[in-house]
Amino acid sequence: MKAVTVGIDIGGTSTKFGVVDREGNVLTQGSISSKTHDDSFDAFFDDMSAAIRQALSEIGPAHLLGIGVGAANGNYYHGTIEHAINLPWKGIIPLADMVKKEFDVPCIVTNDANAAAVGEMVFGAAKGMKDFIVITLGTGLGSGIVCNGHLVNGKHGIAGEVGHTSVNPAGRYCNCGKRGCLETYVSATGIKRTVYKLLADHLEDSVLREISYESLDTKMITDAALKGDVVAKACFDYSGRILGMKLAETAVHTDPEAIFLFGGLSLAGDLIFKPTIYHMEENIMPIFKGKIKILPSGLQNQAASILGASSLVWDFLEKKSAVAN
Repeated sequence: MKAVTVGIDIGGTSTKFGVVDREGNVLTQGSISSKTHDDSFDAFFDDMSAAIRQALSEIGPAHLLGIGVGAANGNYYHGTIEHAINLPWKGIIPLADMVKKEFDVPCIVTNDANAAAVGEMVFGAAKGMKDFIVITLGTGLGSGIVCNGHLVNGKHGIAGEVGHTSVNPAGRYCNCGKRGCLETYVSATGIKRTVYKLLADHLEDSVLREISYESLDTKMITDAALKGDVVAKACFDYSGRILGMKLAETAVHTDPEAIFLFGGLSLAGDLIFKPTIYHMEENIMPIFKGKIKILPSGLQNQAASILGASSLVWDFLEKKSAVAN
């Protein structure tokens, strides 16, 4: 009987899930709305459980080893989702306990960026690496840090929040309650804010002047930059400078072999990678110069979040087996 895990990525709009084997093949996948039952996590959980059982039935006989979940404010130690700003349900949700009761298998819960880091190690471009960082460039900026082959969770299960380190204490307002956090500058929402700052500063024509803030997205900015739009190119230079400088600071804490960029903004390729690499090297402590690679994630596909979540179980089981032996 085939051994499988289930990976679940709980987002503010939709929740993706899939059944994954040890080789990283997504055998089947699906999604449900996260907003249908925004007043009741129990009702949402019932829908999600039914969808997972249906997915398992589609692949034939299989042995479910565990379920991994990536979600904003996921706490690895407690198996809970705690006070997530961008999810419909408030308070502390005992998700791992609910999954264990429903499916009678282990459930590993962490935040989505940590799930991406473990996924990179188990299925992606960090195979064989023991020290690396994953930076997720989505609506916000998340990060997962791996040291000596182990995810860094910290005392309270919330370590590695690089997105909420300071760029400017008097800078842009952040949803976390602070000002000037990195993610307010370098993320899908951050670069949109930068567009409107630079449109005010520049006099040149730009196609971006014709697009409303609500309609603007990262792909539009990327397409404009590739066509030579002055403001769009300046946006990536500005974002890459800030990201590179912050990665120069972050790198000295853990001495990683590589830093992987993952998510929508990273798909801009050289537009974001070149300025980021340049400014990291310009600002990093001399002893680290030329030693830390900045690379694209090896999980840049539609199933990336599912693979990241499912990898939590494979990693948990392998480390548990190593301790037992």
